[in-house]
Amino acid sequence: MSITKSFTALAILKLAEEGRLSLQDQVEKYVPLRLRALNEPVLVHHLLTHSSGIPALGYAEAFINGVLNLDSSWLPLSAPNDVLTFMSHASEWAVAKPGERFFYLNEGYVILGEIIRKVSGMPYDEYVTRHILKPLGMGRTYFKADDVNKDPDVAAPYIVDEEGRHLVSRFPFGITSDGGLLSNVIDMSRYVAMLVNKGELNGVRVISREYLELAERKYIDVPWRVIGDEGYGYGLVVSDNFMGERLISHGGNVLVYTAYMAYMPARGVGVAVMANAQGYPLANVGMYALALMLNHDPDKEIGVFIRENTARLLEGVYESYGGAVRVKVSRRGDFLILENTTKHTREATILVPEEVRHDYARYFTLVNGVKTSAEFHITNNGVELIYERFKLVKGR
Repeated sequence: MSITKSFTALAILKLAEEGRLSLQDQVEKYVPLRLRALNEPVLVHHLLTHSSGIPALGYAEAFINGVLNLDSSWLPLSAPNDVLTFMSHASEWAVAKPGERFFYLNEGYVILGEIIRKVSGMPYDEYVTRHILKPLGMGRTYFKADDVNKDPDVAAPYIVDEEGRHLVSRFPFGITSDGGLLSNVIDMSRYVAMLVNKGELNGVRVISREYLELAERKYIDVPWRVIGDEGYGYGLVVSDNFMGERLISHGGNVLVYTAYMAYMPARGVGVAVMANAQGYPLANVGMYALALMLNHDPDKEIGVFIRENTARLLEGVYESYGGAVRVKVSRRGDFLILENTTKHTREATILVPEEVRHDYARYFTLVNGVKTSAEFHITNNGVELIYERFKLVKGR
């Protein structure tokens, strides 16, 4: 899972703290790969912050889909060196100079794992185990299939198919420093506690406060804005305005296992949420729990839950004057689907949210290439929909 990236970043920072590398070193210094973006060298810092200027190359997606038999075409990669070979022409794929733009790049974190191996003189997983997992007592956190298979109590991984059925699957072993760590909420609670305590847990210091705080800075804006001000640090997502508090987090998803961790340093609290399938976003579960810890009402104060609850109210069958026109509104992810049920052939229209409150919601679609709004007015008497030339009322 991609929470692994925070462990990888921590390992790089430990090596930097020891003076064995610099975050401003060129990547080419450590790996046999000429990595440039628009003729400028990519630095270790750029890989840590996903700001190399190179868009995602898709190795992880192709590898996971291949291992899980979800796609007939997959990349035969079995080791980090294979990823380096795969990236031999990656510089030609760059669309921005290093440091200018965020592109989530799994391949960059594979390279960071190789840098850790090169500088430390030991395999990536061994370095992380020796310097992070063991000091924290994370005895049931693994990288290798053999270790996982020896554990008598491992949650079975599931794939959720298009019909919503849960099919037993397997973990895509072969992913390394970008997402290969498997853990549990007890072990992860120790990790989160160490982060909350500025690099120390039960008298054991994993990293200095100074270097951990380097990871917790915003270096570049991210394109998704669930809270509204998120930026990326070193293997961590940083927001300064979650219910008025600073929130540091990261999620992970390899289809069969998903995870989310987050903590608020000033409040001394954090969460770790894990599941053995893909489904409802675990980040939402984590944020909900954190809001309750702060004595806030997430259903009324966090946008994602306001949108969810309001969209749920909007579902139903709507009728125009005298029932002459009837439409059905249903949810599909973040969107609404509007179907005209009075026609012989049902036409499905996707409605995209623009503004969603407790008492009002505006969505839009394209009708003959023209942007058209669907406005929902929510009162104690029910829900009214204004769409095209119609006013429609939701049935009770």
